[in-house]
Amino acid sequence: MILKEKFKTLCLNYTDNKNLIDNFWKEIEKKYSSKSRHYHNLQHLENMFEEIDAVKNQIENFNNISFSVFYHDVIYDSTSKLNEEKSAEFAKERLAGLGLNDEDIQSVYAQILATKSHKKSDDEDTNFLLDADLSILGKDNGTYLEYTTQIRKEYSIYPDFLYKPGRKKVLEHFLQLESIFKTNYFKRKYEVQAKRNIESEWINL
Repeated sequence: MILKEKFKTLCLNYTDNKNLIDNFWKEIEKKYSSKSRHYHNLQHLENMFEEIDAVKNQIENFNNISFSVFYHDVIYDSTSKLNEEKSAEFAKERLAGLGLNDEDIQSVYAQILATKSHKKSDDEDTNFLLDADLSILGKDNGTYLEYTTQIRKEYSIYPDFLYKPGRKKVLEHFLQLESIFKTNYFKRKYEVQAKRNIESEWINL
């Protein structure tokens, strides 16, 4: 699996303890492969890497952003409002175990927390992470519809009368932003289609 190799290669920059790396990968794989994960799964990570790989030359610290991708949704419970905080704490522990320095650990921690509000950051690497995370919003109609179906499944515990107003609120939040995407690259690539997709979903809810 490409993700597995990517993770191992990344970790080998910091430690030669292959058992530790293997255990950390198995942990990631297990969490993202949970039955309740219809969208926030390994495929989501693959898609994000596809997006950030395309702008690798514009990213200042590619190792940090890669760790942020791997760990940003490692804790995911559709009934919790603390997923990002818990994921950031989880990452902090694991990265300390791998031997990253405090500055890099703090950087990854902050990037993961930023995926909660998706507000524009002063740190451009964080903006690339946020844009890659939201890139699904600007995909073609069919891909976007599949995404909305997967999200609905993740929130299947909630009946429509609770889910729909909550979802509308999320969509309205995106539409009220000056722009959904923070970086010029992603703005050019996805902004127009993303607004179309979101407006269409909002109308049909």
